[in-house]
Amino acid sequence: MKGFGIIEPLKQVGWVEKEMPVAGPYEAVLEPVALIPCTSDVDTAAENPNIPVGRILGHEGVGRIVSVGSEVKDFVPGDIVAVPAVTPMWRDLNVQDNRHQHAGGYLGGRYLSSKWDGMFAEYFKVPDVDLNVAKIPEGVSLEAAALVGDMVTTGFHAAEMADIQYGDDVVVVGIGPVGLMAVVGCKLRGAAHIYCVGHRPITRQRAMEFGATATVDYQEGPIVDQIMALTGGKQIDKVLICGGEPTIFNDALSMIKYNGIVSNVAGHGRTRLQLPIYTTEAGYGFCSHKTVTGGLCPGGRRRVERLMGMIQSGRFEPEKLITHKFYGFDAIEDAFRLMAGRPQDIIKPIVYIDK
Repeated sequence: MKGFGIIEPLKQVGWVEKEMPVAGPYEAVLEPVALIPCTSDVDTAAENPNIPVGRILGHEGVGRIVSVGSEVKDFVPGDIVAVPAVTPMWRDLNVQDNRHQHAGGYLGGRYLSSKWDGMFAEYFKVPDVDLNVAKIPEGVSLEAAALVGDMVTTGFHAAEMADIQYGDDVVVVGIGPVGLMAVVGCKLRGAAHIYCVGHRPITRQRAMEFGATATVDYQEGPIVDQIMALTGGKQIDKVLICGGEPTIFNDALSMIKYNGIVSNVAGHGRTRLQLPIYTTEAGYGFCSHKTVTGGLCPGGRRRVERLMGMIQSGRFEPEKLITHKFYGFDAIEDAFRLMAGRPQDIIKPIVYIDK
């Protein structure tokens, strides 16, 4: 079969030929219906020297089941399903520690394009399929279903880890697609004011549509100064980091008040990060009960079903993230390279596969 992936780590991506996967007892083989290239795909190709040659990329989209293993109970060939980015082996003991994302080790729940070949292929395999994929309910668009398993769940997880409460004042740093879904998550959890840090006009506009109070441009001056000007000097309850350089933690810790939370879902490449210990009055010093947390997005069938239920009932419209549309399997390369180029007018591209 044909797939789009790694020709040479750090240097070249392109088309590869692989054997078609075969479903094990709890697994399923799928063919793609709609695919969405992710900045994680781009970063993996450009920054991970350890990724195997020939690894097929792609972990965000919708698939059609082609074949299932002998122990699969809930899905049959022909079912069209949303496929989350995190698809763990649910029989791993780490799941009982309430950390399915790390079942099998650090980030162990990431199979597609990480442990296994990903979705940018004529066929791809999903582990523990009964517990990982979800049928798309009536009223949920193909675009929304393709976004729900990565962009939506990741942005919402940033809000969950920050423990957003009714009336919280929040800053979202980085308003790419994940940050925009974090804005939605904060709004749904009852935040009073949501201040967003970004640069591109299209993402700042979409942030306001999704519920932001105001946006600031990090190219127009120190973001702490800009946010404090908007709040009249009042410090922030929670900061959600969804992008930016690792030094953004300095700003985040400076902005939040005592007992505040900094929640991070940004990958920050593969740089070594050192967090500061504040001694300034603004930072309230070392004993200020400030919390820094972060994590990989939740996956699995139940998570995706619940999020699609919210979409079905009209709580939010993730489709508004889609800015570019491509058609046909071979267009995967064009969509990937567009995402890699990061033009000013892009949020997310989608590729509709002809079948």
